Amino acid sequence: MMRRRWSKDSDTDSSSSLYQLRPDCASNVPDTKFKIKVGRTLSVRKWQAAFTQQGNLHIASVLSRIQRGGVHPAIRNEVWEFLLGCFDPESTFDERDHIRNTRRMQYARWKEQCREMDSYVGSGKIITAPIITEDGVPIKDPLVLLEATSDQSTSQGGSTSSNNGNGVAESVDRLTDKQTIEWKLTLHQIGLDVLRTDRSMVFYEKKENLSKLWDILAVYAWIDKEVGYCQGMSDLCSPMIVLLNDEADAFWCFERLMRRLRGNFRCTQQSVGVENQLQHLASIIQVLDPKLYDHLETLGGGDYLFAFRMFMVLFRRELSFGDSLYLWEMMWALEYDPDMFSTYEEAGAATDRTQGHKPRVKSTRQFGKYERANLKNGANAVDGPVPISVFLVASVLKENSQKLLQEARGLDDLIRILNNVNGNLDAKKACEAALKLHAKYLRKMQGKKP
Repeated sequence: MMRRRWSKDSDTDSSSSLYQLRPDCASNVPDTKFKIKVGRTLSVRKWQAAFTQQGNLHIASVLSRIQRGGVHPAIRNEVWEFLLGCFDPESTFDERDHIRNTRRMQYARWKEQCREMDSYVGSGKIITAPIITEDGVPIKDPLVLLEATSDQSTSQGGSTSSNNGNGVAESVDRLTDKQTIEWKLTLHQIGLDVLRTDRSMVFYEKKENLSKLWDILAVYAWIDKEVGYCQGMSDLCSPMIVLLNDEADAFWCFERLMRRLRGNFRCTQQSVGVENQLQHLASIIQVLDPKLYDHLETLGGGDYLFAFRMFMVLFRRELSFGDSLYLWEMMWALEYDPDMFSTYEEAGAATDRTQGHKPRVKSTRQFGKYERANLKNGANAVDGPVPISVFLVASVLKENSQKLLQEARGLDDLIRILNNVNGNLDAKKACEAALKLHAKYLRKMQGKKP
């Protein structure tokens, strides 16, 4: 594996120009607070020095730096592949090359399967209107065809039969496979969300980047048949497209992120997927701030649905693009489990992160600080530890506790006060506050044990 070459100035490059904003949008986007800090941010030099000659990564030193000051943007793409469990830190350069090539071929096969079902996949086009009815009948809407296939034959991806004058093809084209119909029904929703995602960034002025995001989400929706595509996934996938040039590599980082989060998107008639985290949040507030807990109950906010968005897109709307990346990598470093790679490989693609497993014997320094505290206190229950994101949301509520108690007289006031967090949240301080709340919560829960 060839080592990447860096410029001499790469450790001191400004982070402000890396995620360029469109001039007409700059005033509507929160300022980025993240700064590269010498001696705290994981630098290019420290990252390179963390590898042995064979390519084994000394993960403990890397985690320590990330937890203190994040990752230098020049190496963020490489570091994230380890933080998300794409690679085992004990693997060699050659082993990672083999894994990467295998995954790229697997993604190509999945994408080809999707292209055979609908030729818009991989065409560089994006669908933004329905192309099929719930009964499986293809829709031949001229506007859809004009938008999605402006330089292609309108017969591509569909039938050559005539339609009935309402843009719906004759029944001879009807699909009968339920999974294929459900997948095709999501394609236009993916397209609509893609066109709304991070549109303030210059990066997405290039249509090929938009189509790459659409393709990845379309393929993921096909391989994860239980969850499919849900609104919010485009916000989670977008940073992968920006950071990783290769579409397949970006897909696998997104797939690994979804191992952690797909439970949030799994909904049934009885419950919303994120409900477990909302219940954890309620329990934490009840223990750490009983007055606020009682006040929220009185206001009718005891279901904590006002925090829904924070959990679903991991604070993407509360932070600038650069600061959301900074927050994510600190969260992942704090939660890091060195067994993550092997656990994911054993489970297979598009599955949940296995919870409650017993870690292999490893130095505790290879675990993130948050994960070490859970291991020490036996907080890794059968359902797994509470994600650090829950304590991050709790820290936002605690930070605004007095304001909520004094000013919130209804749900509208509650939402207004929390909306003021947008653009004012400090990722570093939020993580520090979450760790303190976590430690305090563990102490109180230990004190309650018989």
